[in-house]
Amino acid sequence: MFLHLGGDVIVPKKEIVAILDIRSKASAITKEFLEIAGDEGFIINISTSGKEKTYVITNNEIYLSPISCTTLKKRALSQVSSED
Repeated sequence: MFLHLGGDVIVPKKEIVAILDIRSKASAITKEFLEIAGDEGFIINISTSGKEKTYVITNNEIYLSPISCTTLKKRALSQVSSED
């Protein structure tokens, strides 16, 4: 299945490594990780500037999404229950 991250971006759920709240970048290790990923061009902003709510880390990219972690989780879980 796939997960809609916002805008026109949909990723396969099996490629998602983590979904982090934007406020989690306050952690030193997370901040360092995101700085390195940004420097290397792995971060893709699919949100309007200032409206970012979530980092979605996949196997290949990191997306800045305008959709909250809670909403993304609900979307992912509702797809699982509808598949059964």
